[in-house]
Amino acid sequence: MEIIKIRHPYDKQTIPDEKVVLVLGFFDGVHRGHQKVIKTGRKKADELGVKLAVMTFNYHPSVVFKKLGKEDLKYLTSLAQKERLMKWLGVDYLYEIEFTSDFAHLAPQDFVDQYIVGLHAQVAVSGFDYTYGPKAIADVSHLPGYAKGRFEVLTVAKETEEGDKISSSRVRSLLEKGAMAEVNQLLGYPYSIDGVVVHGEARGRTLGFPTANIKFSHYARLPMEGVYVCEMTIAGKSYPAMGSIGHNDTFGEGRQLTMEIYILDFNQDIYGEQVSVSWLDLIRGQVKFDGAQGLIKQLQDDEAATRRYFEKNPIEEG
Repeated sequence: MEIIKIRHPYDKQTIPDEKVVLVLGFFDGVHRGHQKVIKTGRKKADELGVKLAVMTFNYHPSVVFKKLGKEDLKYLTSLAQKERLMKWLGVDYLYEIEFTSDFAHLAPQDFVDQYIVGLHAQVAVSGFDYTYGPKAIADVSHLPGYAKGRFEVLTVAKETEEGDKISSSRVRSLLEKGAMAEVNQLLGYPYSIDGVVVHGEARGRTLGFPTANIKFSHYARLPMEGVYVCEMTIAGKSYPAMGSIGHNDTFGEGRQLTMEIYILDFNQDIYGEQVSVSWLDLIRGQVKFDGAQGLIKQLQDDEAATRRYFEKNPIEEG
């Protein structure tokens, strides 16, 4: 897959000179609804014998259009994760558009001329709720008019789970509850957060549970604070683990939020390693204990629950 980064106005020489099927969307989470749209594009590209291109943005459009709170700037997938998922889905070209004010204020017809026709789209594919400007004049129902016969428009109906639309907002809502089985069902893969292993307070080692402290992006959207069954992937190999997201209130108030991972039966130095943590199942919410002994007993119970989970759901090799 070739990744092409674009800043408006772009140099036409950066665009591959070949016809494509172009899939449009922001795709935060690349959930099963998004996958349905991309797979529709892949099928159409195969039928036409052309490459599949996907257009996405480096930031959500709301960054430009409205004032945002801290939580609004957190994403289900980083750009790097999105790139991996697009490759997994068979995308040939991934266009990453810088969502600047100049780009945001393109008129709908200019967007179509420059970013659909200009990218040599034979077919434009999107979800039913895709917009490329003010909804009243730039939703999918208006796209054939702006196309002026230069490309075909394919609109993909919503994907549902238990009667409700699969959406990024639905995934975010479940994530806030720690409902990882439901989150992962909607995504079609385990929810993951990338990070790097850094030095922490080393308190876990004194408790008998040495943990890897994970430095993660402030753009990452975390599950609810609690203790989870996890998998941690290091250099392409996945290990069974339990993970904690919380403030370690047992050892004092007002502490920084941390992500700490205890890998079962593991004794290697991994400081500085780039890792990915997959969140599989919530064991419990965070609890403030009276002291270390109460915490140690609870961690032993958590480890037992983690081992039971992996006895029933072993990690698949490769």
